[in-house]
Amino acid sequence: GRAILSRISHSETKAAVFNLSRTIPEGVPNSLNFTHLTCDLSQPADIASVVCELRKLMPREGRMLLINNSGFGAYGEFPAPGVDHTLKMIDVNVRAPVELTGRLWDELKSRGGMVATVASLAGFQPTPLMTTYAATKSFMLDWSVALDAEAKRHGIRCVAICPGPVSTNFSKAAGFASSTGLGGQTSEECADEAVRGMAAHRPVVVTGWKHKILAVFSARLPKPWAAAIGLRIIQRLRLDRFVKKA
Repeated sequence: GRAILSRISHSETKAAVFNLSRTIPEGVPNSLNFTHLTCDLSQPADIASVVCELRKLMPREGRMLLINNSGFGAYGEFPAPGVDHTLKMIDVNVRAPVELTGRLWDELKSRGGMVATVASLAGFQPTPLMTTYAATKSFMLDWSVALDAEAKRHGIRCVAICPGPVSTNFSKAAGFASSTGLGGQTSEECADEAVRGMAAHRPVVVTGWKHKILAVFSARLPKPWAAAIGLRIIQRLRLDRFVKKA
């Protein structure tokens, strides 16, 4: 999120930028016309309320860019780390972006613009030990691609951004006590590719050339094979070493 805000600031845009989340992100560039609106995206009542507030504050004309970037994961055999945590993940990863987009759809149709949704490389195949997280990202990937096909005639483009491992706070939110050391891209590298893909109106943007190869390979395997191979790879990585102990 911070990296994308930085790229937006480098474009020297005069657009109004609104952040809808529980906390103000760190390192927001001073050059941005930035407003934070506090919202717990796991609470439907919060979303409905913040959209009403947003409508009062946002400019009356101009194209819109909605970036659905919030989300978190979890590691372990289902239902670890707990049913409540899993349901909250579904609310934040799936319900929130669908509801936000739906509540702002009339404005998007009348003004034109783009909906960019952060999915994941994990959305291309079933992923054991991250079962629900991967399923939420698979939903968002398919939803975004289908919505793009529907929305083109209204002047709206939809882009699904699919990163692999990225140096963000994801590991902490997923229950890891420390970095898993899996490498991957920096958030800046991922944001650069995402912004280029958005500018090119590509419906699916997989960041990182290694991740592109994995996405193509995974999508062509029968799903039971992909799940079995994924389980074996994750077990060999021994990610349980990094999980916080209760």
